[in-house]
Amino acid sequence: MEKCLAHNRQLLITCEHGGNEIPAPFARLFENAHEIVASHRGWDPGALELAKTLSDDLQAPLFFNTTTRLLVELNRSVGHRQLFSEFTKPLPKGYKRDLLEHYYFPYRLNVEQAIKTYLEEGRGVLHVSVHTFSPLFEGEERHCDIGLLYDPARKLEQSFCSEWAKQLEHANSALIIRKNYPYAGKSDGFATYLRKMYPEEKYAGIELEVNQKHAVSRDWPAIQQRISQSLNQTLQALCE
Repeated sequence: MEKCLAHNRQLLITCEHGGNEIPAPFARLFENAHEIVASHRGWDPGALELAKTLSDDLQAPLFFNTTTRLLVELNRSVGHRQLFSEFTKPLPKGYKRDLLEHYYFPYRLNVEQAIKTYLEEGRGVLHVSVHTFSPLFEGEERHCDIGLLYDPARKLEQSFCSEWAKQLEHANSALIIRKNYPYAGKSDGFATYLRKMYPEEKYAGIELEVNQKHAVSRDWPAIQQRISQSLNQTLQALCE
C-alpha cells in the first residue's frame, strides 16, 4: 500500500470536529449550554478515535481539531451562515475575527500547506475527512451506517467511493452503505473549498460519515478496523 501511495497519491486524514473543548476566554458563552456542547451539535463523537485508527493503520498524516464546532465551524467557508453558532454569532466583529485568527485559519492553513508540499513533491493528494452523524434528524431515523461523500462531477472521487462502498459491504454485509448521504458531497465544506483550489488529478476529497450509534457500541473497535481495512483494500484495488 505504501508503494501505491508513493506512486501517485499521498493519503491525508483530517478531523474537523474531534472534540468539544471550550477555551477559557469563551467559557462564559456556554455556561448554560452544557448539554448542547456535549451533544452532536458540539462535536462528532467517535470521529477523532476513528481518524487516529486510520492514520495509524495506514501510516497517513493526521490533522485534527478538538475545540467545539459551536465556537467556529471549521468545516464551513468564511461568510457561510453556519460559520458561527447562536452562541458566537452575536459577538462583536473583533471577537469573531479573533476566533478566525486563533482557531479557524491556523487549522485550515496547516492542511493547505501540507497539500501544497505534497504537490510540490510531485504527488497528488487523497484527502479523507472523518466525521460522524446523529442517528436521528428532526425526529426521523437515518437509515445508514456509513456514508461516503464526494463530488459527482469528479470521476476519481466517484470511482473511489464506489470501490470503497464495495469493500465495506464485503467486510460486513449487514452495514448500510450510502453515497452522498446523509449530506450532499458538494455542499459547503473544507473538501469543497479545496476542490476549488486544485483539479482532480491533483486533489481528491472524500468525507467519511459514520453513524454515531456505532461510536457508543461495544462493536466500535471492530467497526473501526473494518473501515480501516476496507480503505486499505480500496487503495490496493485502484492501484492494481
